[in-house]
Amino acid sequence: MSVQAFDVRLLIDGKLVERVVHGRDEADVRAQLGASSGIVLKVGRRARFGARRKAPAFALTLFLQELSTLLDAGLVLIEALEALRDKAGADRGSKPVLDRVVAVMVEGQPFSKALAKQPDVFPALLVATIESAEGSGQLPVVLKRYLQYETRIAQIRKRVTGALVYPALVIGIGCAILMFMAFFVIPRFATVFETMNTLPATARAMLAWSTLLAEHGGAIGFALVAAAVLAVGAIRGGAAKRLGARLMWRVPKVRDIAGLFALTRFYRTTGLLIEGGTPALGALELAGKTLPAQHRARLDAALVELRAGRTVSAVLAQHALTTPVAERLLRVGEQSGDLGGMCEHIAQFHDSALDRAIEMASKVFEPVLMLVVGGIVGAVVVLLYMPIFELAGSIG
Repeated sequence: MSVQAFDVRLLIDGKLVERVVHGRDEADVRAQLGASSGIVLKVGRRARFGARRKAPAFALTLFLQELSTLLDAGLVLIEALEALRDKAGADRGSKPVLDRVVAVMVEGQPFSKALAKQPDVFPALLVATIESAEGSGQLPVVLKRYLQYETRIAQIRKRVTGALVYPALVIGIGCAILMFMAFFVIPRFATVFETMNTLPATARAMLAWSTLLAEHGGAIGFALVAAAVLAVGAIRGGAAKRLGARLMWRVPKVRDIAGLFALTRFYRTTGLLIEGGTPALGALELAGKTLPAQHRARLDAALVELRAGRTVSAVLAQHALTTPVAERLLRVGEQSGDLGGMCEHIAQFHDSALDRAIEMASKVFEPVLMLVVGGIVGAVVVLLYMPIFELAGSIG
């Protein structure tokens, strides 16, 4: 049997470590690792061309829903986890994850620590929320609150994604039409003018493009395919996403919507953590990880002043991390002692404003995009027929 590459995931001193090990089969790889390499969590054959096989996704939302239901029914935490593990059966997405969680808890460690050992599955916000509620008997309530948080964030993200689908479709169709005209229609139009001596500039341009395709069509096709592959790689690698984010923060109206979304998520996260029992400063610091880089630098400066004893409403307003409504609600929350509840009210208030902004932006952007794409395609069609009109005029 030939030697193959395997992706190995290990648990060494409480940390997840990934390695590539070569062996004849899975048993050979496990024998090579031995007990000295830590706990072997996963061994999988490496896919061809160096790509890793995509592991089945863990259904986090379903897991939290079922866990909160079992806890409400009266099961203790370890029993509920074991029941969910047994229910998973041979599911490769859930069974290994729950096995590791139960194994850590059997060792006597708390639930939050068991989740923290798998950061690729359980978000840091969920871990912090559960940690703040452990020992208080409020775990089912905290889990439901986190599910509500994720549901609302998912709704907003789905709304934004839905608003981008139509423009992307229009741009894609427009590009396809232009490519069809460039590689199929224009060369055939150019053959009409090949035998003529006196040609307008547009006809000469079509002839030049047709000649270029005839002489270097393979190279042009290869360049286009390579550009498409690079574009897909940039999108999958995150480079296009980072570029789009930078451009997004430079467009005034889009920047306002993105900033409102960032602040809404920040206050919803802060309220979730404070309501779960996390101190206000710790909640703000952890919630700051959801902010974009531009806002995060402001929050770091604000946290320094907050540790000096200044009020939350004044400091966040000074560093442009509030809106006029949010500042007043924060002030009320500080006076009433319900800062977490007021953060949630801030998020709810801005949800409607965010929905209106997304709807208005899509209503304005979509017709403008249609006009731009239609104008480009129409201009190409006019350029195609312009030489014919000019020749007809000269003959007349």
